[in-house]
Amino acid sequence: MSEMFKITLPDGSVRDVAPGTTPADIAAAIGPGLAKAAIGARVDGELFDITRPFEGDAALALITARDEADALELVRHDYAHVLAEAVQALFPGTQITFGPSTDDGFYYDFAPKDRAFTEDDLPVIEEAMRKIIAADKPLRREVWSREQLISRWQQQGETFKAEWAAELPGDEALTVYWSGDDWLDMCRGPHLASTGKLDPAAFKLTRVSGAYWRGDQSNAMLSRVYGTGWLNKKQLDAHLTRLEEAAKRDHRKLGAEMDLFHLQAEAHGSVFWHPKGYRIWRELEAYMRRAIDGAGYKEVKTPQVMDARQWEQSGHWGKYRENMFVIPDEVPNTEDEGPIVSDDAEWMALKPMNCPAHVLIFRQGLKSYRELPLRLYENGCCHRNEPHGALHGLMRVRQFTQDDAHIFCREDQIVSEVRAFCELADRIYKDFGFTYSIKLALRPEKRFGTEEMWDMAETELRNAVTEAGLATPEYGWEELPGEGAFYAPKLEWHLTDAIGRTWQVGTIQSDRVLPERLDAGYIAEDGERHRPVMLHRAIFGSYERFIGILIEHFAGRLPAWLAPVQAVVATIVSDADDYAHEATTALRAAGIRTETDTRNEKINYKVREHSLQKVPYLLVVGKREAEEGTVAIRTLGEQHQKVIPLAEAIALLKAEATPPDLR
Repeated sequence: MSEMFKITLPDGSVRDVAPGTTPADIAAAIGPGLAKAAIGARVDGELFDITRPFEGDAALALITARDEADALELVRHDYAHVLAEAVQALFPGTQITFGPSTDDGFYYDFAPKDRAFTEDDLPVIEEAMRKIIAADKPLRREVWSREQLISRWQQQGETFKAEWAAELPGDEALTVYWSGDDWLDMCRGPHLASTGKLDPAAFKLTRVSGAYWRGDQSNAMLSRVYGTGWLNKKQLDAHLTRLEEAAKRDHRKLGAEMDLFHLQAEAHGSVFWHPKGYRIWRELEAYMRRAIDGAGYKEVKTPQVMDARQWEQSGHWGKYRENMFVIPDEVPNTEDEGPIVSDDAEWMALKPMNCPAHVLIFRQGLKSYRELPLRLYENGCCHRNEPHGALHGLMRVRQFTQDDAHIFCREDQIVSEVRAFCELADRIYKDFGFTYSIKLALRPEKRFGTEEMWDMAETELRNAVTEAGLATPEYGWEELPGEGAFYAPKLEWHLTDAIGRTWQVGTIQSDRVLPERLDAGYIAEDGERHRPVMLHRAIFGSYERFIGILIEHFAGRLPAWLAPVQAVVATIVSDADDYAHEATTALRAAGIRTETDTRNEKINYKVREHSLQKVPYLLVVGKREAEEGTVAIRTLGEQHQKVIPLAEAIALLKAEATPPDLR
């Protein structure tokens, strides 16, 4: 008799099963309800096909639709495979490449035989996908050798797959998945038991774009088909509604309508701020300066360009070089013969971050332990060479300004400093009306520093959040293995906006590596030279991205204190023009950003126009208001208005227009 496997269930019970038993068999043994509901499994913590036999003793957790994250990963992976099968059935000769799941769906890259795909093809492809789902084709896993894979792809004319298969390790178990008996793809899996486990009404193909094979611009251009996939139609409909709402809130659209900023090809990835948009920036900058001044930070300003040797010493040259803008230290006269830049040129780089420069400030003069913690803050302009395809409005740019600070502290000060930062970030995010979750990103595979350094840093961050009372389910506390920076673990703040999207913004990192590499030190109480710990921290992240998030969160209707124009005094008749200007002067004297609209237009036109500009308050005046010293005040988004004395309106607006930290 074959040796039995011991399968441990989440409740601690153990089942002895024969070799060849699958998670589906155990689900059936527990009960018919679970057998029907189970769509996958976690075996020793890894996602697993429900029909794949156990290979030894294991811990088993069955996955149902209630385990939403795992279930969505499984179904989206399957939708991608069904998409590929449908495309090859409809367009013979099309080659397949890769098709992963994404945060809200899936995509697949194709090399069409005759022409690139267009969005006109999507309805036809969707219908073919539904037929494959309706056929309920079994999804069957097989292990192949690399030679088998290469031979199969070459016979099928799949040159891209053959190229990829040739690079796979020869000693690794390589898997393919059959859909029925007539179509397969090379894939690690896992998958559902059959195509019929997918809901044919819970997916939608959304768009088509170009994509280079393996992301390299020197390679062939492919057609990428995107889709969104869910567990049921209700989830899909909710997602499509969110997309519609997100489109209305798109900061690029609202930025143009509100005349805040623009982007153009002459400065890829950099922002042209218009007066109204830059007013938002200035208000945020003033708010943050008040916050950091109150928290004991000292503001500094550092150079934009630094010698490459500095970046080599910090480690960025080796780890981050491809994302840096590099320039020669000296460019010869272009009238001279020969290359503009010689092979032995000295190199400089635009700074992609502020931290090495802050270490250089810290190193000026001898520091005592009594001077720590030293908190250096900079609204630091940085440049990163992001690929053109990754740029996205204000959210992903090449030139950006961070609300950046570095806290140089002693070992015994780390937890208290991180806790103080947590409390500062909490207050600031709440001032903007955000809820958030906190994550701890742990050591990545490629990193600097010793294991002891990483153990200490991760423990300190964890302890600080716990002391601040934030390491709880209420704050979405979670640890993220492998997602720290190459020099330090980090705490991340993920904001939730008005339509449920999350944005990762603030961070704090506990770093012992950079002070070591850049030789930072202080004289400790024992008279010896010690290394400080360097806490990298930001709250907005970058001004550009935070403004983009605010625009979308508030759908352009910014709080009155942030609005570029806080009030407009609009006339009904020309007889009220003089009074309108008097009212504007009084409002401005009270510190309220006010404009006057005395154009010869109907008041309904003016109301509509200023509503589109998202002006918080419209003060309408006519002959009667001029005579009585009143205004008819209308709040953005409300239909009714009320007539009140001008002095009362000024007091009301002044209260609303005051930043939350000054109220």
